Amino acid sequence: MPRPNVIYINSHDTGRYLQPYGYAVRTPNLQRLAEQGVLFRQAYNAGPTCSPSRAALVTGQCPHSCGMTGLAHRGFALKDYSHHLQHTLQRNGYRTYFTGAQHVAGGPGKPPWETIGYDKWLGHQGHLAARDFLDSRPTEPFYLEVGFNNTHREFEAPQDPRDDPRYTMPPSCLPDVPEVRRDFARFRSDAALLDAKMGMVFEALDRNGLADNTLVICTTDHGIAFPRMKCQLTDHGMGVMLILRGPGDFTGGKVIDGMVSHMDLFPTLCEYLGLEAPDWLEGVSFLPLVRGEAEQVREYLTSEVTYHAAYEPMRCLRTPRYKYIRRFDERSSMVFPNTDDGSSKAFLMHNGWASQPREQEMLYDLIFDPCETNNLVDRTDLHSTLLDLRQKLEQWMRDTKDPLLDGPVPLPEGAVANDPDGFTPRDRPDARS
Repeated sequence: MPRPNVIYINSHDTGRYLQPYGYAVRTPNLQRLAEQGVLFRQAYNAGPTCSPSRAALVTGQCPHSCGMTGLAHRGFALKDYSHHLQHTLQRNGYRTYFTGAQHVAGGPGKPPWETIGYDKWLGHQGHLAARDFLDSRPTEPFYLEVGFNNTHREFEAPQDPRDDPRYTMPPSCLPDVPEVRRDFARFRSDAALLDAKMGMVFEALDRNGLADNTLVICTTDHGIAFPRMKCQLTDHGMGVMLILRGPGDFTGGKVIDGMVSHMDLFPTLCEYLGLEAPDWLEGVSFLPLVRGEAEQVREYLTSEVTYHAAYEPMRCLRTPRYKYIRRFDERSSMVFPNTDDGSSKAFLMHNGWASQPREQEMLYDLIFDPCETNNLVDRTDLHSTLLDLRQKLEQWMRDTKDPLLDGPVPLPEGAVANDPDGFTPRDRPDARS
């Protein structure tokens, strides 16, 4: 059999609030994909914001290593676009294609697809362009990247009576009130639309006899665009859907509980396809998990935020049991531009969110506190655990030459960021600075 094709599908702001993860969110096509392939219950991004997350996945490096410490459309960029996954595949005989939304290149100059270096751009149509490409029945091994704007805000009002806000349960870390139920009902409706679009791509694979020799990688960048989720280092922000289906190892409806990072996809793909792994990769292959040879391939994983709409530097280290988070800006007040606007945010603000404490160092026991609300940093019986995780995080920062070690990270030339003391990400500066 020829070397498998690869399709990388990425959605915006979806987290894990989907049917295959047990939530009352209708995504039957993703459910079918999971039942045919491999679902990862403990998959995490390397940065819970759009461009850093995606950049880490396609380079196999943490965001500050690959240079993507902020948003591409606000002036941030990779240090080296030749580190993008698609170049490794090109060198090994793959034709590479892109359609839809991407978040790894932007700003003035060349179009993003030229900056990244795909063989061909298929246009903005996303699922429609992907469907048409697959209907052409390509004969050469291909890498196809399909990006979706769903489930990014703003959400449309639900059209399906099954998304009636009165009968909607918000995520457990948000209050069960009408404002939040209405907000989450709109997310549910948008997730159903996302699933229908992805389903068109999956159906085209089946219709054209390509499914049996194509690896599908389906994921999202970070948690949903709700307060204390997107752009936060809790599992609500770091946790992502990750479903792979493909010939050989990625079949059979397996469910994996071992921790994996987006950074691990690049080295996994190299091992799976029999390619030489580039020397810059910081992730590890998770094929031993899929093959049942190991229960964990990581002692811990890391994630980070530097810039989103505004500067909010923080780093974290997660083990199977504990989460350690450290902030590096010494602010006592929240950075509200880094939370997308919506009725959930408005409800929390109306009820005093601005007066809530903003802790600089956090330790959570994820077994007894999965919602990460009880900071144990002052617990004397966990002092050795705190010191161990703090030391591991600091060592990782040194090993990866984290720019935060030298103090506040300046904006790159030409990049823009909001005032951290603002309220909304819409207040973007007009002038680049």
